[in-house]
Amino acid sequence: MDPRIAARFNDAMLRRALGIYAALGPAEALDGFESFIYRFTCADGDRILRLGHSGRRSPEAIAGEVDWINHLARGGAGVARAVLSENGHLVEAIDDGRGERFLATAFVRAPGGCLPKRDWTPAFVRHYGAVIGQIHALSKSYAPADPAWRRGDWDAPANLDVERGLGEDDAAVRARFADVLDRLQALPRDSGSYGMIHQDAHAGNFHVHDGRITLFDFDDCVYGHFVYDIAMVLFYAANGEEDPAAFAAAFMPDFLRGYAGENELDPRWLEALPHFMKLREIDLYAQINFSFDLNEDNGPWIRDYMDGRKERIEAGRPYIDFAWNLLADGL
Repeated sequence: MDPRIAARFNDAMLRRALGIYAALGPAEALDGFESFIYRFTCADGDRILRLGHSGRRSPEAIAGEVDWINHLARGGAGVARAVLSENGHLVEAIDDGRGERFLATAFVRAPGGCLPKRDWTPAFVRHYGAVIGQIHALSKSYAPADPAWRRGDWDAPANLDVERGLGEDDAAVRARFADVLDRLQALPRDSGSYGMIHQDAHAGNFHVHDGRITLFDFDDCVYGHFVYDIAMVLFYAANGEEDPAAFAAAFMPDFLRGYAGENELDPRWLEALPHFMKLREIDLYAQINFSFDLNEDNGPWIRDYMDGRKERIEAGRPYIDFAWNLLADGL
């Protein structure tokens, strides 16, 4: 989180937000990267409170996020819907004392908890694909309730700011990024393959209860290619695997089978998978460089991801070396 934003937050703001959502008792602080996140209880059950800042997302952008989430929920998708405040609003503004605002939103807490990857059965992977497919199918019929709420496209500068995380010695990384961005921006943006996507639907952003997924953390949702969402699922699921290609060969047929049961997508879009994964690989490299002091111990996930990452990007090595056309039958 931007330290300038973090410094403006205080307990009085939290208490006000909890009052707006009729919390019963104190809140439990949860991990949040760009926002303050809390779990609380109200008369209707467990809720998640998110306090973001207008310096990062406008009220209109957040309204667009929760409007889309609730469109998905009404369509039966496995998502954690947004709830109204006591004032009947989906977004509540709280003055930060510096001329800007913290923006409060609340969501039904997703039931269950995280499911370790070792417990992902083929049936569960098919369900995972079906959840993403249903979201994309419902996106085809979505229009913001207010045109001002339209979220940005995936490549808008506010959504893809790689430069801030690159240094003077990253010239080759910049060149790789420019190449992949040119390739992806040339793709068509038709209504059958492009719409609102989660953009971050990895296992840390859903809970599982009785074998069913409830997806949350839609903070990064954008207009993008549906295959980008699929690429992000595989990007994170395969990360850390000893043999990522073998993992993809085992995981993707079941995932795509579930996806195809809910949404139709031309198999030719699979050719874009490695390029969207390369985009995320470079973007994540830059985000980590910007957000962390790499001379410190930032934990095993970041350490393992960044180990040799710059050299792999510079060399143009695929994130996963795989014959993607072999998956075409799955769609």
